[in-house]
Amino acid sequence: MTEQELLKDCLVRLGQSGISYMLVGSMAGNYWGIPRSTHDIDFVIEYEAEDVAKIVELFDGDFFIQQSSVQMALNPPYQFNALDNRSALKVDFFRLAGDDYELERFKRKRQIQLLDVIAFIAAPEDIVLHKLRWYSINPSDRQLTDAAGIISVSGTAMDEGYLRLWAEKIKVADLLKRVKEMAKPTS
Repeated sequence: MTEQELLKDCLVRLGQSGISYMLVGSMAGNYWGIPRSTHDIDFVIEYEAEDVAKIVELFDGDFFIQQSSVQMALNPPYQFNALDNRSALKVDFFRLAGDDYELERFKRKRQIQLLDVIAFIAAPEDIVLHKLRWYSINPSDRQLTDAAGIISVSGTAMDEGYLRLWAEKIKVADLLKRVKEMAKPTS
């Protein structure tokens, strides 16, 4: 199973489940920016304790998923994963939690057509902001390059006011300025 086939499989399962989700991470960055290879798929999902069994059942069989991990992700660090038995690719799930920005980011998710499936994906501004936030925690040039790629491809369609406002609020305004410079074409 390829990454794209796995992504489509996950989108179909989540879409049929009624669980509110959005695609994030490198796969979402690939949609809005310059594609690069990735080795996992990341989703933010909204769920409570009563949804744990439903989530496990949703992925059981084709995936290695542990109910205890899904249950523990109700608390920090709010993460669990499922390993695809068909390909050994990993799907990371992050429970919707955190500060005002994380909640706002989830509210702004976009509905798109992806791989012939209706999908919910983080907005390009939020992928840029999230990558800058991660860079400030754990510096990696890949985060900056991804953010610059999204700005290069999606820049004119992005909400500049929103981008500046939240960059200030989450303290990544200097990094935003830096990736905008990286995104400018050289002449």
